[in-house]
Amino acid sequence: MSSLTGCYFDPSERVGKFIDNGLLEITHILGVGAYGVVYSAKNVLNQRVYAVKCMPKANIDAQQHRLHLTEINLHAQVTGHPNIISLEKIIDITDSLNVVLEYSDEGDLFSMITEKGLYLGNDDLIKQVFVQILDAVQFSHYHGIYHRDLKPENILVFDDGMTVKIADFGLATTDTWSKDFCCGSTYYMSPECQGGLYERVSGYATAPNDVWSLGIILINLACGRNPWKQASLSDETFSAYVQNPEFLKTILPISDELNEILKDVFALDPEKRITLSEFKERVLECHSFIMPEFATFCEMLVEQEIDVPPTISHDMCSQSSTSSACSWYSMNSEMDFSIPPAEFLDDYDRCSVSTGSTFISTLASSQPDLIKCFENDSIINLKCGSLIMDNHLLRTNYIF
Repeated sequence: MSSLTGCYFDPSERVGKFIDNGLLEITHILGVGAYGVVYSAKNVLNQRVYAVKCMPKANIDAQQHRLHLTEINLHAQVTGHPNIISLEKIIDITDSLNVVLEYSDEGDLFSMITEKGLYLGNDDLIKQVFVQILDAVQFSHYHGIYHRDLKPENILVFDDGMTVKIADFGLATTDTWSKDFCCGSTYYMSPECQGGLYERVSGYATAPNDVWSLGIILINLACGRNPWKQASLSDETFSAYVQNPEFLKTILPISDELNEILKDVFALDPEKRITLSEFKERVLECHSFIMPEFATFCEMLVEQEIDVPPTISHDMCSQSSTSSACSWYSMNSEMDFSIPPAEFLDDYDRCSVSTGSTFISTLASSQPDLIKCFENDSIINLKCGSLIMDNHLLRTNYIF
């Protein structure tokens, strides 16, 4: 039995070795990042599998070491919540600091949305998992901890996607006011986190910044994509939203109820942004997150169970057979949802689809295209342009 105590840090050489006095065997690499490696490890006594975040001590400065310790400390303070990944233990050895974490073999919310289409058109399930996310964030805020990197890649799934848990506190802070601009992932940052919308700001409140990120995640769940690349006036889509708060309804199949919620979530003034308690109450009261016409379309797609090869690959996943469970373990990899092409934003109209007695209306651009959906031997031709459901925009197992 060889131990993981060498001074030279070679990720591949650690596979097959043991830590924690021989109790944990490193089985394979889950992901590699700038500051370390995440391994899968198995307890030799009960065969339970864990994720081990291994952070080497060599070649890191005092500031990076401090950040590692801060991440561990903040995560440990909230680890008891049922919707936050459990931090099991810290193993400090000669050359590295090893954080033993709860492991999910089902992957993250990003994969569940884009590859499996699990939440598409399922209002009850969207409500169930999003409230879990809200509860976890509210618990963290109650303990004075603000995540600052909330996104589907940092939310792991369990129980066939019915349970979710927040992970990765690498950018979390206890500061209610921060000057760390552009902290997180661009798609999910509030305007003030990026330095301000119309003029430079001196800092930003971290709690409403998390609320903004949660609004984007809710759109991800309901529509399978992001509303914009960046909450900045340089982004044409976001700029259009700033000029017209009803704009999201022209590019997303969202219901009137959800649109009203999002307007309060995306309030440009952070002080006027909806609170987490209000957010939860509004979500629970929401009858439908998407338009009725689109919901009918989603139900038809789910019933078809068409098996289509996934169109997205995850970095580092080739190193492991658990490829669907890799994106969070790739340590802050940028894997964001597609956004609509430029021409999609120029012109919109309604298009109709019929097959037998089935009638479907969905939002689309005026540029003609052809999408085929197969149901047994029948073919439904949707001549609807660059549909929101087009595989380029929403990657699921049901449409191509």
